[in-house]
Amino acid sequence: MRKSAFLGAFVVAGLASGVSAAGTLDEVKARGTLECGVARGGAGGTAVGVPGFAAPDANGVWQGFDVALCRAVAAAVLDDPMAVNFVPTDTESRFSALASGEVDLLSRSTTWTFTRDVDLKFNFVGINYYDGQGFLVPKGLGISSVKDLNGASICLQEGTTTALTLSDYFRINNMTYEAVPVENTADAQQQYLAGACDAYTSDASTLAATRATFRNASEHVLLPEIISKEPLGPVVRHGDDEWGDLVRWTLYALIAAEEYGITSANIKEMAEGTDNPEINRILGTEGDLGKMLGLDNAWALRAIKVNGNYGEIFARNIGEETPIGLARGLNAQWKDGGLLYAPPFR
Repeated sequence: MRKSAFLGAFVVAGLASGVSAAGTLDEVKARGTLECGVARGGAGGTAVGVPGFAAPDANGVWQGFDVALCRAVAAAVLDDPMAVNFVPTDTESRFSALASGEVDLLSRSTTWTFTRDVDLKFNFVGINYYDGQGFLVPKGLGISSVKDLNGASICLQEGTTTALTLSDYFRINNMTYEAVPVENTADAQQQYLAGACDAYTSDASTLAATRATFRNASEHVLLPEIISKEPLGPVVRHGDDEWGDLVRWTLYALIAAEEYGITSANIKEMAEGTDNPEINRILGTEGDLGKMLGLDNAWALRAIKVNGNYGEIFARNIGEETPIGLARGLNAQWKDGGLLYAPPFR
């Protein structure tokens, strides 16, 4: 869910102004760990995370699509992908955690908006998942389109952009609905499964992750319509361009690696040198890009080596062969008809 950015804007902006943004890279190096904000997930404030995106496995080790970026940054900076302290945050605490310096980076479902960028004083350093607001319904209702939800009861978190988008969409289409307020994702799941609402609306990726936890997941369907644009990406504080550049280009290294065929299986061989100067610059065998970031030239090699390229991370954690079952869609590489590509490494 996406808490409206203008709520508490002055409080968060005040916290941000009180934190010394400059020097995050030095602070992380001195501390020896990366403090990474991820999604909290579960009911009652428990840190169970969000399946596929950020959650501890059976051994208590955090895994997931969002976790992979945290580990890539830690590998680039500290040469240790496990040197990460994962800080679970919810929609209300995530921005204050970043602004106050509790976390160095947010890697969780957070939509890039004008207000969050400009008023709350945060920098979205890229987009790692192109999402949109969708709807989850029980298959037994026989609903195949959002247009069939006229007059329906819908679970949603009030005071969020989810609620605002829903209200606008139904108004434009001359439809009505009954809002069933929920506090968080876990509350929405409980209310929805109890039959308190006909449908549950949120980011489509959140709905897919939620459905994956259902005992009878196949009895629930995601409707085909997406009614908003929700560009999700990692977030850092304003004012520390060096740190923002490092996180941004670590993300782009993962994306570029997929485009150029750098994988977890062949990266060691490619690191010995190739005929492609772009690959060589990414992996540090040509040029001096690492020095520009305050790192050595093997920073991107380490970042990619941890969990593979963007495509490998997507497929392993949230792809079509996982319980989450997400297709690449808009998150495919540009050459495959998607929106994903990295700026040139030169």
